Amino acid sequence: MKYLFTGLLALSFLFGNAQENKDKVRPNYELAAKFSPAKLRTMIFSTDVKPNYINFSDKFWYEYSTSSGKNWYLVDPAARKKTTLFDNAEIAAQVTAIVRNPFDAQHLPLQNLRFVDKSDKIIRFEVQSTKDTVKSQEEIKKLTNKKDTLKKKLFHFEYDIVSKQLKEISDTTKEKSKPNWAIFNPDTTRVYFAKNYNIYWMDYQNYQKAIKDEKDSTIVEHQVTTDGVQYYAWGGDQYSTTTGDAKSLLEEQRKRKPVRLNWSPNGRNFVISRKDNRHLSALWVIHNVNNQRPALETYKYLMPGEVDSTENELFIFDTANHNAKKVNIGAFKNQTLSLWSKDQSKDNYKGKHYINYWLGNDQEFYLARSSRDLKKIDVVAVDLNGNVRVLVEERMNVYQDIQKPKLIAGGKLFIHWSQRDGWGHYYLYDINGQLIHQITKGEFHCNDLSAYQESTGTIFFQANGREKGVDPYYNFLYSVNKNGGAIKLLTPGEYDHQLEGNEHANYFIDNFSRVNTVPQSNLYSSTGQLIMKLEEADLSQLFAAGYKFPEPFKVKAGDGITDLYGVMYKPFDFDSTKTYPLIEYVYPGPQTEAVNKSFGRSMDRIDRLAQMGFVVISVGNRGGHPARSKWYHTYGYGNLRDYGLEDKKVAAEQLANRHSFIDINRIGITGHSGGGFMSTAAMLVYPDFFKVAVSGAGNHENNIYNRWWSERHHGVQEVVSEKGDTTFNYSITKNTELAKNLKGKLLIATGDVDNNVHPANSIRMIDALIKANKRFDFVLLPGQAHAFGNMTEYFFWKMADYFSEHLLNESKMHEVDMTEINRERPLTR
Repeated sequence: MKYLFTGLLALSFLFGNAQENKDKVRPNYELAAKFSPAKLRTMIFSTDVKPNYINFSDKFWYEYSTSSGKNWYLVDPAARKKTTLFDNAEIAAQVTAIVRNPFDAQHLPLQNLRFVDKSDKIIRFEVQSTKDTVKSQEEIKKLTNKKDTLKKKLFHFEYDIVSKQLKEISDTTKEKSKPNWAIFNPDTTRVYFAKNYNIYWMDYQNYQKAIKDEKDSTIVEHQVTTDGVQYYAWGGDQYSTTTGDAKSLLEEQRKRKPVRLNWSPNGRNFVISRKDNRHLSALWVIHNVNNQRPALETYKYLMPGEVDSTENELFIFDTANHNAKKVNIGAFKNQTLSLWSKDQSKDNYKGKHYINYWLGNDQEFYLARSSRDLKKIDVVAVDLNGNVRVLVEERMNVYQDIQKPKLIAGGKLFIHWSQRDGWGHYYLYDINGQLIHQITKGEFHCNDLSAYQESTGTIFFQANGREKGVDPYYNFLYSVNKNGGAIKLLTPGEYDHQLEGNEHANYFIDNFSRVNTVPQSNLYSSTGQLIMKLEEADLSQLFAAGYKFPEPFKVKAGDGITDLYGVMYKPFDFDSTKTYPLIEYVYPGPQTEAVNKSFGRSMDRIDRLAQMGFVVISVGNRGGHPARSKWYHTYGYGNLRDYGLEDKKVAAEQLANRHSFIDINRIGITGHSGGGFMSTAAMLVYPDFFKVAVSGAGNHENNIYNRWWSERHHGVQEVVSEKGDTTFNYSITKNTELAKNLKGKLLIATGDVDNNVHPANSIRMIDALIKANKRFDFVLLPGQAHAFGNMTEYFFWKMADYFSEHLLNESKMHEVDMTEINRERPLTR
């Protein structure tokens, strides 16, 4: 009996183990590897239509790729006609005959396709061959290795889409691209640029010389300013400087660089702002790899709460003699100036170049000045004599946003955007600053004034949250008359609508999808009438590989009232009888939320992570996206560390209550940048709930992150003394203060040359963890800046290993080779 009992126990044990192994979720490296970014490029092709308008008309062309290859289309909206630009097979045969490299209809490598000016019938493009040819004299002059004189010949073609004739043309007929430093005046007789931190100009004849050879010693330049120096420059100031020898630094200073000028319509004046940053302290990162010796990169960086002893200066230049008038624009200490330019249109396209006109007329221009705490914003007009008049004052107890106004009615009126009633809406003003009326009103957020039709007085704008019962983040296009009245929805359908149009606003392209639908593109008239269906994305290869759409969901925030919207990503081999760990992918904003609303190709951080054997979610939080109310957006004002964490926790709890396949005892969290900061904070504020975190490039100490983001979203206190002096106090809680709370598994990663979120953020977090006697893990990515660059794939597999090891109790963490990367790379030696 004793032996029988023992045998039954053994059988029970074996059966139990077998059942446990059957129910156990194991990390699926193979499935995750199937959806790498490189493989997705062969499974996802075009997902939207990007129009190229022909000669500022309503006609446009676009290219669109599917698993059958790429095609080029010409669309005439007025005629409701869509045709191919050419027969791919015909073009391939003609190109092959000239280039002598074989091409076919599915593989047409046309480069730089464009219509010839003032024609909607002639196109030009280039095709790269394998034929060797000698480089031009200009190219040889620039060579460091003078023996490297050969290149692969680039053939230049012109094609008549009516006669269907293709001919090779000389490369001399190709328009020289405008160098980035060239800023044209309105009549295009002069080109302005920066050099040695000052403003210069040259005439068009000398500009032509510079296009051929920038080092031509016969080029005549005229210096406008003489007092520009590094960090107090008129233009061409570098964001950062890598130390080197004096000769190379001098050569860098002498290079022509762009200068930001805003021109009056008649070209007689331009305006420019300038600030003295010489007093600002520097930051440094060290480039340890890719150089013969480590190199120090130095850059100016103003941190929150630091003293800023100089103010933005504003100057109006007279182009007849280049005399400058300094404008007394000051109203707030450490204010920010926003110089506005006119939108690009046919009116500011002169001599094949766009002119950067100021927003205004020949006599005055308009700009915004904002207080350092962004609680006070003025829209002002400045005339040529430097006189300043306030048009609109915006005041609020939290930070504010501002958008460029739209001048209408010949400049007599303007449309102003404001959040003064708690929602982003449009208001009509006259040019004297007198409010006429509010144009839009209600519990929804207007986010973009897309176009205005002067002939009808119709405003076309994009907004969120107006359609009841629909995800408030979905974007829609509407129209309304400037005098108010009924608002018309132009893009019906429960999708996120991304719009493309031109200045005429007669037609628009609607690229629409959700995370769980195939992207489509339709052409509509300005009245919302469907003109034609343009495209539907080809996802056949993606679905053939086993792809399944994620699932949108809605939960309540920690207050039990506010709706939060999220997306759930499951493994494609999901089994509802098993239980899965849940991982939250987070980015706290407040300028955005990391919740996809439309179908996209960026699946490596969410979709692919789920394939390892996790349920992955992304969900909003109070204090996140600005596309909702001002209350929602500024919920975290004054508490930039903890404000979103409760919502992340309760979202996971609600989903676990709904779904038996979610194991509430195995919760992970990950994010990058602000998400790196948030994921670590979650481990420290709720250490018994969040068990594992992978935190990339986190700003763990926002007191050493940049002033503009930290002070804006957390808040800085303006203090005025009895004497009238103004100072600014900034205080913020940091992740490092809670290091002692860590209980779970934490992996911190940073690039060593991150000049956005400085590596000191991660290093200080590490220092605090060590001093608290905590075990944790750290990955340094050499030579990588904020986005991790070419080590992104390596980091993904480190993250996959880490979550698999600590949430699934199994991983390849202890293997040396990352076979998932190695198998994709051909061995060339």
